[in-house]
Amino acid sequence: MENIITKKESVAVIGAGYTGLTVGYRLSQEGYAVTVYEKSPLTGGLVAGFDMDGIPLERAYHFLYTTDRDVINLSEEVGVDKDLTFHDSSVSTYYDGTLYPFMTPFDLLKFTPLSLWDRIRTGAVGFYLQKLTNWKPLTKVTAQEWLTKWNGKRATEIIWTPLLKGKFDKYYDKVTMCWLWSRIHVRANSKDSTQEKLGYFKGGFRVLSDALTDRIVQSDGAIYTSSNISEISTEATGKLKVHTDDVSTTKTFDHVVSTTPSHIFGKLTEHHPQMTSDYLQKLSAIDYIGAVVMVFSTEQEISDYYWHNINDDRIPFLVLLSKTSLSGKESTGGRYLYYIGEYVPHDHRYFSMDKNAIMDEWKDGLGKMFDHFDATQIKSEELFTFRNAQHIVDIGYEDKIPSYKTPVKNLYLANFSQIFPDDRGVNYAVKEGEMIAQMILEHKPWPGHDA
Repeated sequence: MENIITKKESVAVIGAGYTGLTVGYRLSQEGYAVTVYEKSPLTGGLVAGFDMDGIPLERAYHFLYTTDRDVINLSEEVGVDKDLTFHDSSVSTYYDGTLYPFMTPFDLLKFTPLSLWDRIRTGAVGFYLQKLTNWKPLTKVTAQEWLTKWNGKRATEIIWTPLLKGKFDKYYDKVTMCWLWSRIHVRANSKDSTQEKLGYFKGGFRVLSDALTDRIVQSDGAIYTSSNISEISTEATGKLKVHTDDVSTTKTFDHVVSTTPSHIFGKLTEHHPQMTSDYLQKLSAIDYIGAVVMVFSTEQEISDYYWHNINDDRIPFLVLLSKTSLSGKESTGGRYLYYIGEYVPHDHRYFSMDKNAIMDEWKDGLGKMFDHFDATQIKSEELFTFRNAQHIVDIGYEDKIPSYKTPVKNLYLANFSQIFPDDRGVNYAVKEGEMIAQMILEHKPWPGHDA
């Protein structure tokens, strides 16, 4: 009888964010022997969970749009869609000591810091960007330049520049209009009429992370957390070797997928003989900025809006979110749960300050925003820092993007800096993971190598 038993090919996935988990899950279901390496103690990447007052949360705030079909479909496939519910969102902008609603065209018309003409002009520009589909010309101009020309200097200074500075800090005037178009376009297309609905999992995003992790393990896959990768090399046999600090987890594989930031991947492969100088240069050409996030629970309702854009440089953070306002007080154990977020460069003092000092600084900012804010009613608080949280999409960015197939045969790179013109997000991470898994399944010839 013909032996129809074939040896499964092996795949290493470096990074257990949603791209890595999706690759690992999809290939494990197809019979591949999957090993996932994760530097942190938890899977999930930026949506890795923790508990506050017994409530499961994410270290960085996340939500889904109604149009995020890739992650919605995946949640249905692994059986956690029952935990996903969509809720009415609410958005406000804090400017010059006042909190303004910012959800409908009528809210914009009542935004008195701008003249009537500037309000009409801002609405027209927003509508144009929502409907625009040819985004390529926007890669040639910065958002600051484009908005100043078309939306006017006053509206740009009040509405757009504070958001760009808060998101990109010293890089704010380098970011292309293409990046901002993508954010506006996706958000507008997710609305039902004028009402935006955002999705969240009961039990937090960890229900999806855990489901994918469990499926990989159930398919005889291995997941190594707290695992530090030092190098990727190729053996004489042609197999790829993943070197870790633990000799017991240093292994060889038929395929390797790295989901690390590009410059970190460059460090792992800089000595590989198949790696080209052109590809390595691309890996180091993309700049990243970090993020700092505070999460706290309180007995006090600070605001009934979900999303607060902070367009006031007297306040030391970019955004305030009320999870309770989105998903309801019953979902947060009867308390009010808030997130504060700020993006900062890697040399910013926040990466060396004591975390309690940062939180005190931000609580002072809340006191300036809300006269009724009472810091003594905070019951629990935590602060997280993330390096490489956002890539800088500047002019000429598309020429910097490294290909998914690297010069090293059967070695892939997949991270959010390659998602263009779209920005990072859970749905794009899942979509990217599905794409890489399909590339491996197709077994197409490798560029620059024999089939």
